[in-house]
Amino acid sequence: MVPTASLVNPSMSIPPANTPPCVAHRSPYNGVDGAPHFAAVRAALEAVALRDAAVQAWAFVADASALEAYPVCAGPLTGLPIGVKDVIDVEGMPTRCGSATSAAGPVEFDASCVTLLRSAGAVPIGKTTTTEYAHVTAGPTRNPADLRHTPGGSSSGSAAAVAAGMVPIALGTQTGGSMIRPAAYCGVVGFKPTFGVVARDGMKVTCESLDVIGWFGANVPDVAAVGRVLLPGRRSPTSRQPHTLRVAFLAGNPGHVIGPDSNAALTSARRRLEAQGASVVQVEAFEPAVQMIEAHTVIMQYEFARSLLPVTRSAGHSLSGRLLEVVHKGLAVPAEVYVWMRSFQDIQRRRWDDYFGNVDLILTSSVLGAAPLGLEYTGDSAFNKGWSLLGWPCLHLPTTVNAKGLPLGVQLVARPGVDADLLAWGEVIHPLLDERSTLRAEARAE
Repeated sequence: MVPTASLVNPSMSIPPANTPPCVAHRSPYNGVDGAPHFAAVRAALEAVALRDAAVQAWAFVADASALEAYPVCAGPLTGLPIGVKDVIDVEGMPTRCGSATSAAGPVEFDASCVTLLRSAGAVPIGKTTTTEYAHVTAGPTRNPADLRHTPGGSSSGSAAAVAAGMVPIALGTQTGGSMIRPAAYCGVVGFKPTFGVVARDGMKVTCESLDVIGWFGANVPDVAAVGRVLLPGRRSPTSRQPHTLRVAFLAGNPGHVIGPDSNAALTSARRRLEAQGASVVQVEAFEPAVQMIEAHTVIMQYEFARSLLPVTRSAGHSLSGRLLEVVHKGLAVPAEVYVWMRSFQDIQRRRWDDYFGNVDLILTSSVLGAAPLGLEYTGDSAFNKGWSLLGWPCLHLPTTVNAKGLPLGVQLVARPGVDADLLAWGEVIHPLLDERSTLRAEARAE
């Protein structure tokens, strides 16, 4: 295990490493004399050793000798090092859920999604940090863009590990905004699949009707490569040209004001799509959003409380006050209110056509603004909870930075079940929207 050292310089930034895309690992055996290719795994472990004392993205990191002794399958991801959020089981590693109340010993079996990735040749090198039981009490992780700022939560370690160039892919989970918000704050690609399409066996599920396993990547092709392993079905054969794209533009949610930086990034993305001939239709008001957020809160609290009840009764003294508070609130939710909200959720999940018609994608913001200063508050998930309630697939694309150098981007949402198509559109769209290389070139010229 790599020890976590204290932060030396709180204001330092860590430039992202040149992480190659997954396609570089597609040859099953790239080593000498037929040996499995571990060059990327060794490079990842070196990057962790070099950078994690500052970022603190890892709860556990395996020894190189242990990883090389483990059989590696030949497949599309052979030799690809990955991180796994510490609420998802990895054989031989502990699953602590960001809490001292969980067992410290290694688990016996991989989670289903980890086994699928291993079968494709990926190598889990360790467990990334999470907020306490994937709720809101922050862990030690810092944002690689600026270590004084939150990386978001709850999948804080996974997003930060990718952003800092330690691994090209890391698994996370989302109940409210735990994939998309950290992706936005850290400046990486984040994908939340349709609810139910990725098996959750071997994950600490705290909200049965909301929890989804997703993943972060350095770029969309990497994320899509993992999708070809974990997602059912295939992308449609339709040719994807920007001028054929139909987009619903959703500038905000009722009751929440988008910040000027996020609004500028969103507006720029719209203009760039329109310049490529895409049809962009303004959605003036998405009124169900208010009730969706209310329903999300009720369902999350009710299910979270009952999931964590055994832990709170046996080890409540070791849990944070914020976690105990939400358990208390959830236990107070009347069963009939929960049942009504679940019925509302089921109806809303089938209403894409009613709200958005025949558009291919929704273009909206991932967050209200850039990552907040400080580490205790992991940010507002106002722009995420509605999509989590609906269970529709979401993709965050990093596109720019603000005046302080903090990442900004946009969110694409698609109708349920077309996850592969969303990722395919993301591969087409992201190069058109991404302004970061231009900004870096301008900065070098000054």
